[in-house]
Amino acid sequence: MRPLLAVSNTIDFLNEKLGTICNWLVLAACVVSAANAMIRYAFSYSSNSWLELQWYMFAVFVMFGASYTFKKNEHVRVEILYLMLSERGQLWLDLIGTLFFLIPSCLLLSYLSWPFFMQAYSVGEISSNAGGLIRWPIKAVVPVGFVFLALQGLSEVIKRIAALKGYVMIDAKYERPVQ
Repeated sequence: MRPLLAVSNTIDFLNEKLGTICNWLVLAACVVSAANAMIRYAFSYSSNSWLELQWYMFAVFVMFGASYTFKKNEHVRVEILYLMLSERGQLWLDLIGTLFFLIPSCLLLSYLSWPFFMQAYSVGEISSNAGGLIRWPIKAVVPVGFVFLALQGLSEVIKRIAALKGYVMIDAKYERPVQ
């Protein structure tokens, strides 16, 4: 179990770093958005590349932030049954859901989106907007983001199995959001 927990820790570390980058990208997107608006209204100047840069940053922090959010146990879940289960039951439900639904879905979506990226890369796709950015790098974010989410799913499966076998204690408690 020790080698698998080492793999899990490596995946967690990687997604923690991606989460930090995504947190900074949120700030950067806000700064770019504010600067773009100020320049547009103050100087009557607009640039499609700045608008597209905002979209690109948004795509990156959504797709890469998903694995970080999953690692932090802050993801959306159906809590109808979950909150009625014991802690062990919750671990089993997390394990089954991740193993049979999340990981296969992420791998399928990554596989299906890869040709979308490859086609854009092969033709050197750029934006059709004047002054727009190249498109193929941002199209790589979709399959890569799903791979990171599947990897984090693998990490969570390893941790749940280790917790069920008594090797580790994990804090997998879920608290219903206060509304």
